[in-house]
Amino acid sequence: MAGVIENQKKSVVIVGGGVAGSLIARSLQFSADVVLIDQKDYFEIPWGSLRAMVEPSFAERIVINHSDYLTNVRIVASTATNVTETEVITADGQSLAYDYLVIATGHKDSFPRTRSERLSQYKSEFEKIKSADSILIVGGGPTGVELAGEIAVDFPGKKVTLVHRGNRLLEFVGPKASQKTLDWLISKKVEVLLDQSVNLDGVADGVYQTSRGETIKADCHFLCTGKPLGSSWLKETVLKNSLDTNGRLVVDEYLRVRDLQNIFGIGDITDIKEMKQGYLAQKHALVVRKNLKLLLTGGKESKMAKYKTGSEMAIVSLGRKEGVAQFPFMTISGCIPGKIKSGDLFVGKTRKELGLNPDH
Repeated sequence: MAGVIENQKKSVVIVGGGVAGSLIARSLQFSADVVLIDQKDYFEIPWGSLRAMVEPSFAERIVINHSDYLTNVRIVASTATNVTETEVITADGQSLAYDYLVIATGHKDSFPRTRSERLSQYKSEFEKIKSADSILIVGGGPTGVELAGEIAVDFPGKKVTLVHRGNRLLEFVGPKASQKTLDWLISKKVEVLLDQSVNLDGVADGVYQTSRGETIKADCHFLCTGKPLGSSWLKETVLKNSLDTNGRLVVDEYLRVRDLQNIFGIGDITDIKEMKQGYLAQKHALVVRKNLKLLLTGGKESKMAKYKTGSEMAIVSLGRKEGVAQFPFMTISGCIPGKIKSGDLFVGKTRKELGLNPDH
């Protein structure tokens, strides 16, 4: 009997099935009893979502049922509502015990629960774009810029207006990259209005009012502003004192939540001083995978891997063939960053990492 107990696998509960959570669930699925709690039945490759809005068949490759790549994971399609020192409670009333817990809830977003509903949503977004003569995009961060680029390249006849409350586009990168992006959008006949916001409540007959009193006529609009952090649910849990003033989880160099030995935080929800980007969330997942594999096999804490921030880079795609890239020592735009990212948007690469066919 004692032997059975000794061989019993430890339980790892992961909350959040985005970029970081899905990767760590897959990499630990044969090393522990893994439970993934996610509000939806699928993983979506986020850097492919804007292409899917102009090419619905692309969505087939980026929306992936969790069960397709997590063959040995218990998937709980619900929302986590509470964390105690020993278990996670879900909205549908389940109590899931853990030996180790990974919080990877990123940013708050509302998605339909099933893959088929999500694919239908992409089809209707495509129809909305296709049937409109004029389109308003609100928000000039990477989402707004990339969507404007996708529409301008695939539907060059449409009138696209992008409104951004900041004084330059893509404020998370340097001014040079912002300027190159603005020049590219203008060259594609996208009208860009900076230092303005739009009141989306008072829209009548497709006429939108900006904060400067300008009127914009558009058949439809897309809101591409930042999303709130997915950490508000932690405020009434054992982790309430582990959040900083911005609502981010405070983690140590091993990506453990500060002062807790068996709870880790990965992805956008952490307080690490770096750009919040998908490829960095994946790097977090790889460090925690290493540390959990060590701990699950009784390894010494002194051998745990440390997460090191590196020199940052960002690539924003501009349509299918061009892009703007900010590397540590230079900023470039045009076909070279386009070749790196814009063709397939790293979708084949990401599918391969999940053990799936890159093409379908």
